[in-house]
Amino acid sequence: MTRTALRICPLCEATCGLTLSVDDGRVTHARGDRDDVFSAGFICPKGAAFGALDSDPDRLRRPLVRREGRLTEATWDEAYAAVAAGIGAVTGAHGGDAVGVVLGNPNVHTMAGGLYPAQLIGALRTRRVFTASTLDQMPKHVSCGYLFGDPNAIPVPDLDRTDHLLLIGANPLVSNGSLATAADFPGKLKALRRRGGRLVVIDPHRTRTARAADRHVAPRPGTDAALLLAMVRTLFAEGLADPGELTPWLSAVAEVRDLVTDFAPEAVAAYCDIPADDIRALARELAAAERAVVYGRLGSTAVEFGTLASWAVDVLNALTGNLDRPGGAMFPLAATARAPRPPGPGKGFRVGRWHSRVSGHPEVKGELPAAALAEEIDTPGDGRLRALVVVAANPVLSAPDGLRLDRALDGLDFMVSVDPYLNETSRHADVVLPPPPPAQSAHYDFAFSTLAVRNTVRYSPPAVPLEDGLLDEPEIHARLILAVLGQTREQGADPALVDEQAVVRKLTAETGDPHSPVHGRDVAELSAALGGSTGYERRLDMMLRLGPYGDGFGADPDGLTLARVLDRPHGIDLGPLRPRVPEVLRTPSGTVELAPEAVAADLPRLRAAVTRGADGEGLVLIGRRHLRSNNSWMHNVPALTGGTNRCTAQIHPVDAARLGLADGALALIKGDGGEITAAVEITDALRPGVVSVPHGWGHDREGTRLTEAAREPGVNVNQLLDGTRLDPLSGTALLNGFPIRMEAVR
Repeated sequence: MTRTALRICPLCEATCGLTLSVDDGRVTHARGDRDDVFSAGFICPKGAAFGALDSDPDRLRRPLVRREGRLTEATWDEAYAAVAAGIGAVTGAHGGDAVGVVLGNPNVHTMAGGLYPAQLIGALRTRRVFTASTLDQMPKHVSCGYLFGDPNAIPVPDLDRTDHLLLIGANPLVSNGSLATAADFPGKLKALRRRGGRLVVIDPHRTRTARAADRHVAPRPGTDAALLLAMVRTLFAEGLADPGELTPWLSAVAEVRDLVTDFAPEAVAAYCDIPADDIRALARELAAAERAVVYGRLGSTAVEFGTLASWAVDVLNALTGNLDRPGGAMFPLAATARAPRPPGPGKGFRVGRWHSRVSGHPEVKGELPAAALAEEIDTPGDGRLRALVVVAANPVLSAPDGLRLDRALDGLDFMVSVDPYLNETSRHADVVLPPPPPAQSAHYDFAFSTLAVRNTVRYSPPAVPLEDGLLDEPEIHARLILAVLGQTREQGADPALVDEQAVVRKLTAETGDPHSPVHGRDVAELSAALGGSTGYERRLDMMLRLGPYGDGFGADPDGLTLARVLDRPHGIDLGPLRPRVPEVLRTPSGTVELAPEAVAADLPRLRAAVTRGADGEGLVLIGRRHLRSNNSWMHNVPALTGGTNRCTAQIHPVDAARLGLADGALALIKGDGGEITAAVEITDALRPGVVSVPHGWGHDREGTRLTEAAREPGVNVNQLLDGTRLDPLSGTALLNGFPIRMEAVR
């Protein structure tokens, strides 16, 4: 008998509500939930394919343990015993820092990924943490850390109220938004146009979003920072800088004026390959709009000057009076965020508290660059990484120089992967712990609620009962934490203790905080009052009750609790974004510090690049997104492959003719780290001098179990990189705008 169940989609940052049809414990259909308070029925092809991904026959259903060189099925107890022995041997001989933790993009799409990694890192006592952030958005964290004192205080575009949206390096009609959680981005852009608003896109590729724009500007890739600073320079030169009500909370405006003196539109025009008058027009239109916002994404972050570009985005928002006001760039307030405290100076943000062993890369936000992972393993000497815990990550495909990392992983003493697939990375593991399909997992968006363009709260209990023989994902993580501590269930360790320890630690801190709604109360009493049928639900209930909309454990009878959220399965609308300055600021001055020393110190590097100019004859490579995939982890679903979702090397007709390349023929592409061979796709959607190859392909290695992905494996574009090209302020790898050479395969 068919029944329906509600589920928040975990397949991209849009977090759309789904209505699932379930037949005999299997999801047979997915459609948009029309009553969802956030997405109102919107769905993309990934969400529509939820059932196919959920029932993928290549998903692992049992743990794997390496025995005599081969991965074979094992019981959960056997798998965790192997983890305890393997990690214990490494930490016993070399200490916790000999173990690295790698966290992949899908972590932030799961409830377990939002709750347990910090406890895992703490249990290991390691500082060797590598995540997808330094392949994506870390420049934004760094710039916001310096500007606002909190690297997680990221303002998002108030899409529902803006009159002028300027996108740089973003293609939300395909990506569905990123660092701006917005269901139905296409609908929001249509609404913008209906109310007389204007869409401007800055992108070297005439993407689907660029085709919908009122103005499309196609600069040379990687020159975004110079272009944006020339716009800042124009605001000052023409008297258009007017922060408005934000003025009392801004510091160093005059310093910014001095810093951008050398970035006049004429000075950067040749470097960006954009006429000076067009740059001035961008600035004037932005300043003239009643409510405007600048929003930058991967095309402006994973580049040589990613942090400078990210900083310039919010400098523009601030100087035009569009930071922290309706219709501009605003700070969301998630239901599970810490309840606001009185505004005042904070500790600010700094990097470099420790450094990587080989290249001396500074720590940023507790992480080391993902591009440094291979060298930390394969470079001999004291402090070499000897073991890895890899959670929902596939760095062999997502990080630079996958071939080197492939070889390095074989040299580890021990490796454990939490992954539903035997993929290009997890095939190296000694133990693989597979989480259940998403329909069998609860869901709450801890990360994306902090980036949402409207404040809501939604929770999905499991839509389908847990399959026999599987563990739910929170228990997998809790038992992993106990195993790295040398404790297993056979020894009497109870995974519920991991959640209870987190509850007691949080409540102890809150009861000791004079600004907390539970200050001075009894921890045991508060713990006993928590609702929820599992440890992770108790933690969620605690966070909701302590959060900005919570009941404060009885202090506000109308406040949020898990029970109230469960009573509203389509979610609860908490209202539009509201101004949060100065409450959100944690800088030493208590203001938005517009001219951070670290940013100012990096500007001479940009000036030198502008003076040096670009190689007019050389090619540079950029990535591209596909609507039906998300990095490397959706290429095994037949419904999401084929059509435009192909791994080709797109190139402009002028460049193709110059290089003797034919459409559909093979071309050899060479970079710092190696070479790849890809099919040519000739298109005038790219500006001349640019080649585009999508990220996350290369499913052609032996030892994986990815049947569908192996049929059309594509090529790993990151093999063109050797890991040495990084944005120095954030440690982020250059995945866009790096030089390549290209020739026909004869």
